Amino acid sequence: MNKRLIAALLTLILLCTGALSGCITPDPSADGDGRGITVAISSDTGTMDPAGSIALTYLAYSVSALDELLTYNEDGEIEYRAAESYDVNDDSTVWTFHLREDALWSDGSPVTSADFMNTVTRALDPASGSGYANYLFPIENAEAIYNGEADMDSLGVETPDDHTLVFHLAEPCVYFLDLLRLPVYTPSCSKYADSVDSGWDREPETSLSNGPFCLAEYVPDQYFVLEKNENYWNADAVNLDTITYRFFDDTQSMANAYEAGEADVATSLSSTVMEAYEGTDDLFVTDQIATRYIYMNLNVEPLNDVRVREAINLAINREELCQIVGSDTEPTYNLVAKYMKDKNTGEYFVDEAEQPFEEDVAKAQELLAEAGYPNGEGFPELTYNYPTLEMDSDTAQVIQQQLKENLNITINLEAQELQANYSTRYAGDFDLCRMNWTADFADPYTYLSMLLSNSTYNCSGINDTEYDSIIAASNSEPDPAKRSELLHQAEQLAVGEQFYIIPLFAMKSVNLVNTDITGIRQIPASGALEYRYADIDI
Repeated sequence: MNKRLIAALLTLILLCTGALSGCITPDPSADGDGRGITVAISSDTGTMDPAGSIALTYLAYSVSALDELLTYNEDGEIEYRAAESYDVNDDSTVWTFHLREDALWSDGSPVTSADFMNTVTRALDPASGSGYANYLFPIENAEAIYNGEADMDSLGVETPDDHTLVFHLAEPCVYFLDLLRLPVYTPSCSKYADSVDSGWDREPETSLSNGPFCLAEYVPDQYFVLEKNENYWNADAVNLDTITYRFFDDTQSMANAYEAGEADVATSLSSTVMEAYEGTDDLFVTDQIATRYIYMNLNVEPLNDVRVREAINLAINREELCQIVGSDTEPTYNLVAKYMKDKNTGEYFVDEAEQPFEEDVAKAQELLAEAGYPNGEGFPELTYNYPTLEMDSDTAQVIQQQLKENLNITINLEAQELQANYSTRYAGDFDLCRMNWTADFADPYTYLSMLLSNSTYNCSGINDTEYDSIIAASNSEPDPAKRSELLHQAEQLAVGEQFYIIPLFAMKSVNLVNTDITGIRQIPASGALEYRYADIDI
């Protein structure tokens, strides 16, 4: 089947499914003779301040605009970015990073250790709303400062000079280098980045970048444009002049924009696109290191009863769910992403232990009866909050139907705009709430840490001292095999015994990429696409 016919068929599919969610905004990067690409992404959400409430917009922006201290490449080797080197003491509690002396902000001013400190200290103020603040807690007194129990001057971070940054940890943290790619460890220019509420992060004059690209224009709910940062220390390796990110409310609109030549890259599309483009060079399918699951609010009766939580988990048919939702999904029974690999063995982490639980409708019915709700009698109606995205809508309807058929309980559905769904979850104002987590770094801790009692992402009232102690032991365990065993033990407790979450499925990332583009890389930790060193044949 040739590409013209595929395009026609796909366009027909999209038009039959529904009208586009909004008007097509002219592509700002289309003017002139520069080398630019346009990337279609999901709707505008969250702040672009690394110390603030992070969502999809920041994740798209930061990949090309911000340099972390260091990261890991596809081969698992360290790639130095804002730092040139680091030292660590014998017991791995003091980490010293030596910053590049040639690193400049996009306005030509020097990047200093104070700029890294600026993000850290602002993120430790709960008013900033950072969901990543708990990843600073390995630092001496960071958690006490966040909880208002200590002053900021007691924080275990030193800036002895402009190009030296020292972290003092309360105890050894074997995955500390992995944490450095998180927003709270990236710099924000101390001259302008004063508050998450001041708006500095979306104004080109104040939203400075230390990475390959910098903010040139931001139009809320429409697009933002990044332009090449001529002051970047590695500017000679940067080929593109602009990257334009355009916002869309649904994947149909994104695919349609690609079809019309109004986007060069469209990411995280529906499985119908994968089927329509099968065998073409435009299709780029990758493993998402992500898990789609549901939070249960333990402060809501009867979800505070482990028998009820287990019954709901056992009553869901995930194979049937995935058949309906799309061929880009695969059932999962874990919190840790199905496609996350154990760095020490090269195998998928979840395959190295027994599956936490198995579905069993008969047992689910027995458990619900034991909890006082035989055949669902007397069970209160619960509400499931989810974003107004096609995949999540389909998922919600399947779960509602299965729980009614298998347990005779009623689940009301409440679709929300994506940002509203985030806000509701953070506030703990839900019964059941959709959650999706894409790995931030290549370690199971990125998932398991979210269920800790002190986690800023623990929105459902989990307070399990046994779980906390297992995770704490894993943090300082130097033997990789013993640490892996502890992490598996923690996941089994949380997912297979206490049933704190409802894991649903893993996903493939279905992307369309202009075949004239070269040099797109995948971020090993998350599987997301990276364009910082991409090029396009024009």
